[in-house]
Amino acid sequence: MSDIYFTDTKSKAVFSAEGPKPQFLIDTPKFKSLVVGLEAGGQIPVHTGEAAMYHFLEGEGLMTVGDETFAIKPGVTVVAPSGTKRGMNAKTRVVFLGAKGEA
Repeated sequence: MSDIYFTDTKSKAVFSAEGPKPQFLIDTPKFKSLVVGLEAGGQIPVHTGEAAMYHFLEGEGLMTVGDETFAIKPGVTVVAPSGTKRGMNAKTRVVFLGAKGEA
C-alpha cells in the first residue's frame, strides 16, 4: 500500500464512543495530515493550536472558529489560523480530512 496515494480515504476513519481517534496519513514534526471520524453527538472541545484545515467528507454538524460558528457538511472546507480557538460538534456521524502545521 502506498503512503502517498489513497483511493478510499473515508474507510480509514476510526469511530469510537470515547472520542476522536485520528488516523495519520503523514505525521512529521512540521506537518500532519489525518482522517478523523466522529460519532453522532461526538465533539472536539474548543482549543487553540497551529494553523489547520478541515475538509468534510461525510456528515453534518457545527464547527466554531474564533467567534464564528459554521455548518459543516460534505464538501465544506474550514481553515483555522494559528492560535485561533476551534471546536466541533457532530450532529450525525462525521468524517473529515485535516491538515495542520506551521504557517
